[in-house]
Amino acid sequence: MTATTGDEIPALLVLEDGRSFLGVSFGAPGETFGEAVFSTGMTGYQETLTDPSYRRQVVIATAPQIGNTGWNDVDDESRRIWVAGYVVRDLSRVRSNWRSNRSLNDVLRDQGVVGIAEIDTRALTRHLRERGAMRVGISTTELDAARLLARVLEQPAMSGANLVGEVTVDAAAIVPAVGEKRFTLAAVDLGIKDMTPTMLAERGVEVHVLPATASIDDVRAVGADGVFFSNGPGDPATADGPMALLQQVLDAGLPYFGICFGHQIFGRALGFGTYKLKYGHRGINQPVMDLATRKVEITAQNHGFAVDAPREGTTATRWGQARVSHVCLNDDVVEGLELLDADGAVRAFSVQYHPEAAAGPHDSAYLFDRFVDLLARSKGAH
Repeated sequence: MTATTGDEIPALLVLEDGRSFLGVSFGAPGETFGEAVFSTGMTGYQETLTDPSYRRQVVIATAPQIGNTGWNDVDDESRRIWVAGYVVRDLSRVRSNWRSNRSLNDVLRDQGVVGIAEIDTRALTRHLRERGAMRVGISTTELDAARLLARVLEQPAMSGANLVGEVTVDAAAIVPAVGEKRFTLAAVDLGIKDMTPTMLAERGVEVHVLPATASIDDVRAVGADGVFFSNGPGDPATADGPMALLQQVLDAGLPYFGICFGHQIFGRALGFGTYKLKYGHRGINQPVMDLATRKVEITAQNHGFAVDAPREGTTATRWGQARVSHVCLNDDVVEGLELLDADGAVRAFSVQYHPEAAAGPHDSAYLFDRFVDLLARSKGAH
């Protein structure tokens, strides 16, 4: 445990297996509960905190100092902060960046997000790597570890959690193409980050962002040349509605591209299972190999579930042969899927990671070009 000093408000973190850490409060006082996960990104905490995929998760930053670049009005990836809580070793007392207009502490406080600092995040991260992601509570009002633990154990687990409805947009929105419009895309918002439609729009795609409850009629109504499923939070085994929509999209022969949660739903639609990882992949330094080119990409990831598919060969589906296209070099987790047409050309694909990569790296931006090429080929064939 780390002792507090001065006028700082003490805060207590308790994991569901009983391990506890005493630190100091930052952001909003009070208490919060969620799944404890760690992110290995050295930069990009603003993009992390505003990623809807972190809904109901308490994020531990493995970088030792957080907050030194403050907060700005440009780098938000959605309309609010989504994390349930934030855990850091050293909260920077000074912000230094020409775009910064307020501090991380101020933003967390204003949005009601509970944070805890001055704890041994290295020990906490090692504990989660060994024991796995687990439920956690942070409180400034309950500093008795046994009593807080009892409340932690009352919280729901992430397995079986259906959270997409909590993060999706209420109504459709349009992101216009930059320059000449080439294609129209239906992007189903399962927890989409703003940079995704931005990067598609830069390639001449008019993006219609649809709620997660969208139907095939909604897709047809916008005149979509293709369909995109975004990242998002929760257990993909609960996403029966989006999975049914995706199967109808494939029935209609529309090109498809999915990332993260959209990758997991694609796997389910093709007949594969999904499972929960021990502690997940979260950060901007995950190595992934493209099995076709043998090229290794350093990728941005945020997921706690994965697709269970054979790494070699192809699998027959009602739409054609499917195969694994990418794997993680750290643990051999499936990181990409492809669906082939009768001629062996890719007609739909997905990746487990974030090619929009805000705040980096940008190794995987070519996937948007690949999708645009797929849209062009499909539109030309029709």
